[in-house]
Amino acid sequence: MATFTKTRLSAGVWQGVLTLTDGEAPEIDVMHLESPVQGVTVKALHGNDYLVSVPIPLRVLNDGVQSFVVQKLKTNETLASFAIIAGSAQEEDLRAEIDLLRAELDLLKRAFRRHCVETALAGYLRQMRKISEAPQPATAASSSDKMPYSSG
Repeated sequence: MATFTKTRLSAGVWQGVLTLTDGEAPEIDVMHLESPVQGVTVKALHGNDYLVSVPIPLRVLNDGVQSFVVQKLKTNETLASFAIIAGSAQEEDLRAEIDLLRAELDLLKRAFRRHCVETALAGYLRQMRKISEAPQPATAASSSDKMPYSSG
C-alpha cells in the first residue's frame, strides 16, 4: 500500500512524497495523454518515504487543462494526479464547466428525490397489500349480528 502527498510545483518541476508501507522500492510512471513523462526521479528520503520529482515538459504546456497521473509501474495503481491549467480563456471555461456540473447535480438531486418518493410509496403499497391480504381474525358474533326476532 502507498500514500502520496503532493508538496509543490516549482521551476517547472512537480514534487510529492511517496510513502510505502510494504517496504518495496518504488517503481513509478507518470502519464500525460497516455504517454509517459520522461525524466521522472525518485529519491529516498527517510524510512519508507521517497521524493518524486516530475519535470513538466514545455511541449505539454498549452491552453487548456493538462492532466498528469502518477501510478505504480507494475500494477498501474494510481497514486496521485495533478493538473496544470493555462491560457487566458480558462476562467470562462471553468465557469462554464462549473455551471454544467451544477446543472448535472440538480438533475441528480431531482432524480434521487423522485427515487426516494417512489421507493417510499412502493413500500407503503406493499404494506397495505400485506394488511389487506392477511387473514382476518375471527370475532365473536355480537348481538347486533344475530338474526332479528321472528314472531312465532
